[in-house]
Amino acid sequence: MQPSIVILLVVIGLALVVTVTLLVARGRRLERLRDILRLGHQDDLEAGVRSAQDALAAARNEERRGRQDLDYLVDQLETAVLRLDGDQRVVMANRAAGRLYGGSVAGMVGRSVLEVFVDHHLQAIAARALEDGTASGEVGLHAGMPAGRPADSTDRTLLVRGRRAAGGGIWLVMDDVSELRRLRRMRTEFIDNLAHELRTPLTTIRLLTETVTSDLEGADVPPRLRDRIAKIDIETGHLVQMVNELLDLSRIEGGVSLPRLERVDLAAIIHTAIDRMRPFADRQDIDLQAELPPTALPAVDGDSDRLGQLLVNLLHNAVKFSPPSSPVVMRADAQAHEVTVTVTDEGPGIPRADLDRVFERFYKVDKARVRGMGGTGLGLAIARHIVESHGGRIWAESKGGRGSTFSFTIPVAAEG
Repeated sequence: MQPSIVILLVVIGLALVVTVTLLVARGRRLERLRDILRLGHQDDLEAGVRSAQDALAAARNEERRGRQDLDYLVDQLETAVLRLDGDQRVVMANRAAGRLYGGSVAGMVGRSVLEVFVDHHLQAIAARALEDGTASGEVGLHAGMPAGRPADSTDRTLLVRGRRAAGGGIWLVMDDVSELRRLRRMRTEFIDNLAHELRTPLTTIRLLTETVTSDLEGADVPPRLRDRIAKIDIETGHLVQMVNELLDLSRIEGGVSLPRLERVDLAAIIHTAIDRMRPFADRQDIDLQAELPPTALPAVDGDSDRLGQLLVNLLHNAVKFSPPSSPVVMRADAQAHEVTVTVTDEGPGIPRADLDRVFERFYKVDKARVRGMGGTGLGLAIARHIVESHGGRIWAESKGGRGSTFSFTIPVAAEG
């Protein structure tokens, strides 16, 4: 065989490999190339080379159009998106990122994220994303800090999420949550003001009902009157409880009342919570039980007051919905890195569709079923915030009509 033919066949073979790799889905062209291999004629071989070159060019054009479409879609987002290289320099940014920067997108490319936004917190998030794969956090951009910011700009709060890119570098996604944070502050201030305004008259009403009840002792008054005064006192107590829980939840959500973490004995807190709830359980004819492991539970880092409030809320909720002469059992179990606490009752249970919503504020599974039982719908929401502020998680399990189990975890205290 002539050397020129051998070289030509090698070239054809390489071209076919490239064609098969890029155009697997293009069945008709592959069949054509296979026919070319079988024929072996000079004209057909040259046509095969041209076909492979055309296919490669078509694949490159498709890739270029795909990137153009992706760039267009990213540019339409209201969320700022940036692509950084391994040195945290901007490789790509969309128009929303340019608006945050206050200048042109071209002016961002090639500069480090610290130069663009003049914020070390943002730089730290990008560094963590590059090292750990993902990172997130809130960043405050202050008016006038980046050189390109417009004159009428105001302080902004950004929710930043970073992810290491498959091809190297980092993707940063930044949402402007300034308005959400402003509305949250307004809601907190409104609840605080409303609760404080309600607390004084409600306290006065309770004092008056207690005084009237005391004055009527030994007096000849109809039983119906005594019953109505007692109901006024009970309903006023419910309102006072709601006001206190609204204030508590508002402070917890606003970060005003953060837990004071210290080394605490969770078993002791469990026993204290059961002792506090036992009088209420006795009135409901409920048997409160604690089942703790024979060995001591490991210590946890927590706020003893908040953890006690958490346990009392879960116990109160279980006792309230339990039928008379049934048990409510609190259990604790230690794993390698966390302690799991459960509260189980034999109440009516929770439908599957409601399990994910029972920790929302004011949410009640069945308003008809709980009518007359009191409650504000805030106890479980407060419990969720307390658990999450301690680095744990909380969930509910139930089979309708067969009782409920509320569980939460608290991380074990670090040694040393």
